[in-house]
Amino acid sequence: MNKKTVEAIIAPPPPHMVGDGFRVHNFFPNSRLIDKKRMSPFFLLDYNSKVEFTPSKIPRGVGVHPHRGFETVTIAYHGSVAHHDSAGNSGVIGEGDVQWMTAAAGLLHKEYHEREFSRKGGLFQMVQLWVNLPAKYKMTPPKYQEISHDTMGKYDLPNGKGVVEVIAGEYKNPDGSGQAVKGPASTFTPMYVYNARLKKDADLEINFPENFNTGILVVEGSATVNDRKVSTDHFVLFKNDGESIQIKTGEDAVLLVLSGEPIDEPIAQYGPFLMNTWQELEQAIDDVNAGKFGVLED
Repeated sequence: MNKKTVEAIIAPPPPHMVGDGFRVHNFFPNSRLIDKKRMSPFFLLDYNSKVEFTPSKIPRGVGVHPHRGFETVTIAYHGSVAHHDSAGNSGVIGEGDVQWMTAAAGLLHKEYHEREFSRKGGLFQMVQLWVNLPAKYKMTPPKYQEISHDTMGKYDLPNGKGVVEVIAGEYKNPDGSGQAVKGPASTFTPMYVYNARLKKDADLEINFPENFNTGILVVEGSATVNDRKVSTDHFVLFKNDGESIQIKTGEDAVLLVLSGEPIDEPIAQYGPFLMNTWQELEQAIDDVNAGKFGVLED
């Protein structure tokens, strides 16, 4: 198959704090190369690269805030996060787990370092994605998917060279052998979300439709991606051509792989609201002020 062309390899932008618990590099949409639609259906990627948090009696994090019109996906690599929302959902994710929250019609939400992690301190590394919803689904009821590491689909590379953990979508062996490995996440549009945990001298091929917006974040180690060397904490953006991605490693590496069918609709975004029109944004603000997103104590 034709290889996808690497359009750019993007170094981590300067970090900023979200609340007092997340020190993130925003790869998009606040990027010169990736605007609000370039990685659709993925609207935002905040990457909390490795940071050591000191012990704290009061858990660090982000206090109560609203969301409407999209989903938040938190992927834990190191550390532990607790989540609460006004729809009555709560949960804790640790290393290898994923929290997939569908805000949709609207809810209040908060997330903090899990209490025991906060008390001890330690290494912290996370990714948060905002996944857009098509207009017809933006006002569906909120829901929450807690995806533990042991429920993910797993494709084992030959000779013990690693594993592809399938969070959303499916992974098919390019040689046509074996069943497709499916991920547990329920999504509103077609997409693929993988963690590829690769050993030294691994060789992995992945194929996505050429029109899907595709990118890879190197979370650990380094890799050669379609003949381009990519270092830790860098993001690979692909052109919308070809289908094949070849990944080779000279050291152990972890890669977050994202690919999805674009949502070709207008985008209107203000703060924590992601809608199609400014009128819908104004309605979201009015609904929050009227208490229609429920109640959640700080």
